Amino acid sequence: MDIFRKYWPNRWQRFLLRRWTLFWLGLSGMGFKGRLAGRLATIFVPPFKERMHLAKMNPRGFVEPSARICHSDLKLGKKCFIGERVVIYNRKHGGPVRLGDNVSIYQDVVLETGRSGSIVIEERASVHPGCYLSAFVSSIHIGKGVMLAPQCALYSHSHGTGPDRPIREQPLVSKGPIVIEDEAWLGVKAVVLSGVTVGEGAVVAAGAVVTRDVPAGAIVAGNPAKIIRMR
Repeated sequence: MDIFRKYWPNRWQRFLLRRWTLFWLGLSGMGFKGRLAGRLATIFVPPFKERMHLAKMNPRGFVEPSARICHSDLKLGKKCFIGERVVIYNRKHGGPVRLGDNVSIYQDVVLETGRSGSIVIEERASVHPGCYLSAFVSSIHIGKGVMLAPQCALYSHSHGTGPDRPIREQPLVSKGPIVIEDEAWLGVKAVVLSGVTVGEGAVVAAGAVVTRDVPAGAIVAGNPAKIIRMR
């Protein structure tokens, strides 16, 4: 798709802007010089989801200059898009973050690992604005083509609730990893807790709190989430 066509009607303008963008895009990256090149590449490109097309123009993908990458074990697949103000953060003893080919992480998403937790997001999955994925103790695995609507929250851990000390001092506990299987869809503000598998092609309604496994092809809603019908 020509991202300049609908904004720049003049053919020569489009040609020059495309050449400008491709030149700086090729120099962009996560270092200081790469961030500067990324800013220059986006001067003439509209914001938000239009920037996703920059990742398609570059085999190394595109990381917005305002993204904060503070993770020592991050690997990006081909043509990944990391949007504005995304935070990818590694707490003490955190495991890796792996993003497959053509993954899109939109603005204001937080991916956080700690205490052996890891995050894997497979190819063509998309994580939309404001989502929070926190993997401590156990992992979070997002399958191929999964869509997480805005402000979803996935926590592979919780605090203990024993009476002997305050909650803030309780050890972290987990019922197991979170697995979202291929082509599932989580609606706006859905919450998925530790030990849950959402089956292939399942749908989690907006605002649902998922505390137990969801069968493949099921549609669940409510708090706690229950099956309302099958697709």
